[in-house]
Amino acid sequence: MSNDNKNPNRLRVNPWLVYAAVIGLFLFISYTTGGSNFQELAKTTSSRFNTFLEHGDIQKVIVYNKTEAEVYLNPAALKKPEHKAVAKDLLNRANIKGPHYTFDIGNDEIFQKKLEQAVADKKLKDFNFMPKSNWSEIFIGLLPVLIIVALWIFIMRRMNAGGAGGGGQIFNIGKSKARLFDEKTDIKTTFKDVAGLEGAKEEIQEIVEFLKNPSKYTNLGGKIPKGALLVGPPGTGKTLLAKAVAGEAKVPFFSLSGSDFVEMFVGVGASRVRDLFKQAKEKSPAIIFIDEIDAVGRARGKSNFSGGNDERENTLNQLLTEMDGFGSDSNVIVLAATNRADVLDKALMRAGRFDRQIFVDLPDIRERKEIFEVHLAPLKKVAELDTDFLAKQTPGFSGADIANVCNEAALIAARNNKEAVDKQDFLDAVDRIVGGLEKKNKIITADEKRAIAIHEAGHATVSWMLEHAAPLVKVTIVPRGQSLGAAWYLPEERQIVRPDQMLDEMCATMGGRAAEKVVFDRISTGALSDLEKVTRQARAMVTIYGLNDKIGNVTYYDSSGQNEYNFSKPYSEDTALIIDKEISSLIESQYQRAIQILQDNKDKLNKLADILIEREVIFKDDLEDIFGKRPFEKEIEQTPENPTEQNSELS
Repeated sequence: MSNDNKNPNRLRVNPWLVYAAVIGLFLFISYTTGGSNFQELAKTTSSRFNTFLEHGDIQKVIVYNKTEAEVYLNPAALKKPEHKAVAKDLLNRANIKGPHYTFDIGNDEIFQKKLEQAVADKKLKDFNFMPKSNWSEIFIGLLPVLIIVALWIFIMRRMNAGGAGGGGQIFNIGKSKARLFDEKTDIKTTFKDVAGLEGAKEEIQEIVEFLKNPSKYTNLGGKIPKGALLVGPPGTGKTLLAKAVAGEAKVPFFSLSGSDFVEMFVGVGASRVRDLFKQAKEKSPAIIFIDEIDAVGRARGKSNFSGGNDERENTLNQLLTEMDGFGSDSNVIVLAATNRADVLDKALMRAGRFDRQIFVDLPDIRERKEIFEVHLAPLKKVAELDTDFLAKQTPGFSGADIANVCNEAALIAARNNKEAVDKQDFLDAVDRIVGGLEKKNKIITADEKRAIAIHEAGHATVSWMLEHAAPLVKVTIVPRGQSLGAAWYLPEERQIVRPDQMLDEMCATMGGRAAEKVVFDRISTGALSDLEKVTRQARAMVTIYGLNDKIGNVTYYDSSGQNEYNFSKPYSEDTALIIDKEISSLIESQYQRAIQILQDNKDKLNKLADILIEREVIFKDDLEDIFGKRPFEKEIEQTPENPTEQNSELS
């Protein structure tokens, strides 16, 4: 709610009513000054006037400026045929009032004597001489100037009116664009509406206590924290958590994005920061929430090519000043959210500004179940829907992803004319989100179809034979999205990863290309995504995690993000050569390992590919029929006949 909407009952004038009033005023003046817009004045001559006068048709005469006479006929004369033309006005109404005729007089003294004689003879009731001001002509002459002045006033008032805190208008461009949520009417979100995030909610609960009862802490000499930074991947609920804090604390909540400070005019960002904190102090205790703060909070450095007087840096400097300039009793807390905490300026992260960093991680299986329950509440679903099963099918999904799955499932159920959303709809929704839309009408030749089947069967075979490879759930050669085929796995949720686990995953990823080599003795371009994945894994093992013997316990990863501004690599050319050789060696060794596994199981590989060509989709049970029970099978509750999508391999 913007500050300009404090008075919702304020009268709003439609500009078209103003224009109509101006036109109406002009017509009224024209009418009252005797303009010819509403009545028809016939020009006549002195001789005809004398005739009318002799016949007693004239009721009165008014002479203006001693030059122009207006003639008013009496009611009896208006009934005569010769006056038929002036008996009605332009609107076809009876023109009894007049005037009816006009003509130019000659000598005003002679004309006056004639009128006096007519009055004496009782042929004329009255006459009068008076000056005339042509107000209609004056008004028409001034009308363009009046229109220009009116338009100027209208534009200026609109520009000064301002919307969303006034920041959108030119004269209020330095005003804050923050949206104010009133704690009495707008803030409805509480911690009950935030599923999962137990650790983050526990940390942030103390901020709510600060805002509810600040004296409890200040009486002991403590100071209220100035700010808390919510850090985590996109879609994990950082913004929702901040809004829940405002709802729990029941205080005014100013919400805006970091990009709202950025403007093309110099000094605007700093001005908006000042105005934002001024408004928050006036409504304290209050919360300021800045989403995507990395838009203005990026680290300042010598490598900034936009110059030392950069507008973004000026905005950041003002933000640093305002956050550290609070009095201890201001009761204003700043919450900020970002998924790029590594690029933020160190001065912004220090104690006294953002005292706390709260990491909002991807939900685990228990938290995913809670999130599913929240998003399933408004859906019309079957009674026996198992949320535990759904949580297990979505490892690595954020809260936003789960919300999207629920929505897609409802759409799929509606598309199939179902009365309620069932488990298969959710599995199809996960397929749709991870792999893309099925393209069954894509033209694929028989040779290409067999090559795709061999490729996907290679993934399935190698992963089945390796201990640490993710358990396979489903393989398909139906084109989906940009892929021609895909293999779905249910990866284990690990907190740490060991080298043998990474190597097994790399070997399973190379199983597709290895199968092409074993069966056709030639390879294709279908393994692009596989090569991209294993190259990324191998490079991480060598340069980030220190898992390579030749490079040793060294990492070239910079968590501060400062290396992106440097032109030079953090290692020598000799080391770069070793890194390249070790990456290539890791990938090739796993490729040869996959070839060996497939050569030992070539018959089973071909049998699996034949089934895949016939059915287009195979599940875990089909692999058990061919290869037997997986020797490394762990206790994982899984429904084999249903597809599970995660880490799909694009061919």
